[in-house]
Amino acid sequence: MKNMSYYKPCPACKEPVLYYKNPLPAVDIVIFFPPEKVVLIERKNYPQGWALPGGFVDYGESTEHAAIREAREETGLHVVLTGLLGVYSQPDRDPRVHTLSVVYTAYPLNKNNLNAGDDASKARLFSWHDLPDLVFDHDKIVNDFILFQRKLGCE
Repeated sequence: MKNMSYYKPCPACKEPVLYYKNPLPAVDIVIFFPPEKVVLIERKNYPQGWALPGGFVDYGESTEHAAIREAREETGLHVVLTGLLGVYSQPDRDPRVHTLSVVYTAYPLNKNNLNAGDDASKARLFSWHDLPDLVFDHDKIVNDFILFQRKLGCE
């Protein structure tokens, strides 16, 4: 593993300060419409394609708040988080930068308000038996969710 640290001048005093190159924290949300549907968004920005709603965690924000905010911004849905599906951190999971995604499951409170927003051009319900190709590692995340639901007997 390469040393991912470097020095930059301090903005205030110009003395060298050690910086570390770390993965960026992100969230993704599996919004579940029983019995077998999930919400996907079509991304406006690179990489384009269908994906789970999600995005980067803002400084000073919890991952839970980020997940609720991103769900609302990208889908128009107010959600209740129902669990933590997992943490996905493969260095190549996002072609732009190394991200570490905390993935939550959620249930929509306002099911009829599904509407694309923010950096989503479309927001749609998909049966998990007929999913489009997904960007990032979202196919793995959705498959993990389906396996989890089957173990619970919720299918």
